[in-house]
Amino acid sequence: MSYLNQLRLHFAGQFQSNISTVNNDPAHFDNAGFQSTYQKPQGPGMHPPNGWFSPQGDAAFRLLGCTVTGAWLPSGPVAASDPVLSSLIADSDSQAPAKLVDLDSEQQLVSQIWGLQVRIADSHGHTLLRGDFEPAAFIDIWDRAIGASSGGDANGSAIYQSVLGNLQWGNVGGSPFLTALKQASSASGMLSIKFNVDGINLDHKSPNFLCGRIVGTIGPAAHGEPHHLVIGRQFMAAPGPDPNFFNPLGGINFFAARVDAAAQCIFLDLGNAIQTQTPGTGLIDIGPLALSVLSPIATPGNPAGQAITLGTVPNSGPGGYATAGWYESTAGVAVLPLTAEQLQAVAIYPLALSAQTQQRQYFISEWTNGLFVRADAFVHRMSPGEPASITVYAMQRGKPLAGASIAFALDSSQLQPTPASFPYVGAGPDVATPADVLTSNQVPLSTTPPTVTTDAQGRGILPVAAGDPGNVRWFNSGQDYGIDGQVYGVRPAFADASLNEGPINQWNFVSFLVWSGFQASNPVTWADLAPIFQQYANLYPVMNRFLDLSDYDSVVA
Repeated sequence: MSYLNQLRLHFAGQFQSNISTVNNDPAHFDNAGFQSTYQKPQGPGMHPPNGWFSPQGDAAFRLLGCTVTGAWLPSGPVAASDPVLSSLIADSDSQAPAKLVDLDSEQQLVSQIWGLQVRIADSHGHTLLRGDFEPAAFIDIWDRAIGASSGGDANGSAIYQSVLGNLQWGNVGGSPFLTALKQASSASGMLSIKFNVDGINLDHKSPNFLCGRIVGTIGPAAHGEPHHLVIGRQFMAAPGPDPNFFNPLGGINFFAARVDAAAQCIFLDLGNAIQTQTPGTGLIDIGPLALSVLSPIATPGNPAGQAITLGTVPNSGPGGYATAGWYESTAGVAVLPLTAEQLQAVAIYPLALSAQTQQRQYFISEWTNGLFVRADAFVHRMSPGEPASITVYAMQRGKPLAGASIAFALDSSQLQPTPASFPYVGAGPDVATPADVLTSNQVPLSTTPPTVTTDAQGRGILPVAAGDPGNVRWFNSGQDYGIDGQVYGVRPAFADASLNEGPINQWNFVSFLVWSGFQASNPVTWADLAPIFQQYANLYPVMNRFLDLSDYDSVVA
């Protein structure tokens, strides 16, 4: 099931991500070396750039002006009279805004949304559905806007996939679509939601500062399926040269697809896969997108390895992905019909998507063997002695893969230890040390990588426990207060190395933040708390509008 379903709605609008950037630099965690200028916004020629571009951010994440742009029933597009087409997608009307939270200053590329409530409301703002967004981190960030002059975050794009739980339905009887969606969610009590974010505005003089484009899809969620990934076909991009985040060699980014044999079609989620010229604009025209199977067996008229086209996503005309409004109205979901013969070929051969312009060829495909494994939730926070688990799902050609042996190796390559160069104050502390903090069944992951075997659902679960990393990221050789805990990366892969064909998705790993052990004095005094409160006062100056966290009398009051 999931959002890649015949029953689905699409929405588009803006998001606001009012992030705080003082904590972008690990050196700012040094209370002894902190300077008041670190709380000021960056200016031309500043070396280093003080508090970066948003020092007064409060971390709020909001949905702004989002509307339903399309809806589909199993029978096809909903009737124009269905009131769902005039509905709004909004956040909470009764609680504080959601928060966007980095895991750590040395792992800023798994930013999670916490506390988001998603509503479908009618044109008057009356709630038709209310659901709680299960906290999720983004994945598959890449350099989408190829003509962006500013580069950096502004040209990036990423996805969030999660579920909505604790569903509360209003009166939806007037909408055939919402009635069907309510019925489809009755067994699991959840809905599947996925959205793409891009085009963030970093001009602090703009009224849209820290706002960007959001387009997404909501559909049913089945009980027992993963919450943050699709059991489906996984298109894998090879890395290209000179990336900021990720530059796909074939010009098309990682994406998922799902074959619906009963409906005789395939859903392609191209929402985060096609480039734009500038941030937040339409998808660039790279010609018709041909979906093919790559047959390794020679057949009459088809040499071995030749692509056999299954269908084409048009670039222009009705339904053309490069036409104005297509991306917003579909969230990038394209549906191609498949014949019975094509379904048989899809079940046994790898898929590829390609296009051709006068300048270059665009290409992306599955692994030849069709295998894929990924953790569902891939961000964890732990205290010493606290247990956790990594749940992974293995699949082959879009089907759960039972009996697969999955290994888990420490891999810190995508964490972000801070260099001693502009725009940073100085080199940050090392990551992923000491190496023996994460264990499974009392054996450090730094030794032989542990393995699990997947069940009938393709699911494997690795128990993990955390030791105490100590104060390894404190300053002045551990004497001055610093960054609490340590960050680690764990990468799941097939234990049989010959099955890991590549290319590998560099973002496909699990991030851990393990807190340092802490023993409170008895009684607790202000001397115990002052370094912690001082650090919050330094790093989140927005709080100064309400109280001075570094001042004893202010905190007591």
